[in-house]
Amino acid sequence: MTGDGTAAPLERIRRLADARGLLEVTIGTSHGRPAFKVRDKTFVVVRDADELSLLIPIENKEMLIEMAPDIYYETEHFKGWPAVIVRLPLISDAELSLRLEDAWRGNAPKRLAVMLFGR
Repeated sequence: MTGDGTAAPLERIRRLADARGLLEVTIGTSHGRPAFKVRDKTFVVVRDADELSLLIPIENKEMLIEMAPDIYYETEHFKGWPAVIVRLPLISDAELSLRLEDAWRGNAPKRLAVMLFGR
């Protein structure tokens, strides 16, 4: 699908999303970049082989950047926007899996999230 080095991150994200049981996840594009979507709503954009952006609530973004600035950061473009950039080489699969779930929950229709997680 890609010749830009994003195949490995795409596979990693797909594997983790499947392992978490995230429903109705598809791969598409967002602004020309590979993206994971739930019912056509983007929740992850693969920026390149080493970075992705997660669409999450701003208050979660601020907490993550403060908690682990080596992993999470934002550029000027993302200030005030509900998305955080993740450095893929520095994040464990366990943590990335949790962040994918958070992003999925924040973008999935409420009924779909309740169906999967019961709340």
